Amino acid sequence: MIQEVTKDDFEQEVVASRLPILVDFWGPRCTNCLALMPDVEAMASTYSDVLKVVKVDASQNRRLCLNLRVLSLPTYLIFKDGKEVDRLVGEVTREKLKAFVSDFVESQKGEG
Repeated sequence: MIQEVTKDDFEQEVVASRLPILVDFWGPRCTNCLALMPDVEAMASTYSDVLKVVKVDASQNRRLCLNLRVLSLPTYLIFKDGKEVDRLVGEVTREKLKAFVSDFVESQKGEG
């Protein structure tokens, strides 16, 4: 199960994370979000040693979404060293999501 993050602990769990982090912004009425959730959970386990994965229920954290300019769902943000370094939004497919995450992880291998 992926950790659920809220506006109250976003700073501590995401911004202060020592590992790069994938943040999945989803909503309970977003069918694409729900369809992709098993893939996000699989990636959390596959990349657990190099990437932390959390999710944010956008319907419960509207102010946080506005502050981060998350205007549609699903949206996936990657944070590194406390800053957003990449974003995937729009018509997200399983293939796009997997490529987005694996490309980031591969890019980090050269930096380690």
